[in-house]
Amino acid sequence: MYHRHSPEGWDHWSRVMSNSVGFLRKDATFVSEVRSPTVRRRELGALLRRLRLEKGLTAEQAAAQLLFSMSKLSRIETGHGVATFRDVRDLCDLYGVTDDAQRDHMMNLAAEAKQQAWWQSYDLGYATYAGLEAEAVSISAFQSSVVHGLLQTADYARAGHEGAKPLLSPAQIELQIEAKLTRQRILTRADPPHFKAILDEAALHRVMGGRQVMAAQLAKILDLSTRPNVSVQVLPYEAGAHPAVESNFTILELPNPTPGVVFVEGLIGSTYLERDDDLRRYQLIFRKLESIALGPQGSIALIRKFLRDYESGLEAV
Repeated sequence: MYHRHSPEGWDHWSRVMSNSVGFLRKDATFVSEVRSPTVRRRELGALLRRLRLEKGLTAEQAAAQLLFSMSKLSRIETGHGVATFRDVRDLCDLYGVTDDAQRDHMMNLAAEAKQQAWWQSYDLGYATYAGLEAEAVSISAFQSSVVHGLLQTADYARAGHEGAKPLLSPAQIELQIEAKLTRQRILTRADPPHFKAILDEAALHRVMGGRQVMAAQLAKILDLSTRPNVSVQVLPYEAGAHPAVESNFTILELPNPTPGVVFVEGLIGSTYLERDDDLRRYQLIFRKLESIALGPQGSIALIRKFLRDYESGLEAV
């Protein structure tokens, strides 16, 4: 009989969990069936970092004792790298973790971190974000010029892709739209995150795809805003200058003990801010935007006005 933490037990564990992962990949037809491997890596990394600190070891000391490179240990602790079962076993040994349940939990996290998630088949440029968003318990987003992806219709999203550079092929655009619509299922699942979206008034003015597309887009926002977990506010032009006037960002609060993340979008690329100070700063900025934006009811009234204007323009044609 093997012991689960002996080398023989480790090999057996690898085979068992590999088979389990394959089973999950095969049957993962719904977003919620496979837990996000992105979040599992971050959760495992946070646990291992806490254990290291409780042991009183610096990252340099831990890496040196296990013959790890500093970059490898850093990637494991931040969730940017995948820890092997052997890595987890060796780190648990170094940190003096003897409780079988705790070790098994971390082995499970390492196994789930290797799973194939639905978004990985779409070759998304924002795959890390999709993985974090999939298990967020709270999502707070500000958009300065367009509607947030979780609220977009297929035609609105298509218009955005058709105006982008470099231009994707029609087939690639359809795959990107399919992925976006699949992401949106988190808002209507059994345990949805609380989603707060603040849209600059510019997003209502900017005609993406024509009046008909805009009318359908605003109707979708109104429909989603009736859900108890969704809140939409509009930041009017008259609010003037504000802390995020040239920025788009999304704050993702994740299940404990996984730390939250701020996703900041830009033309030259996107940035993930993970320090506690950055998270607090953007939470403060978001609260400021909430306070100067129209309230939910006032926002709904303004969106309805824009919807009527777009619909009346269609009737005139």
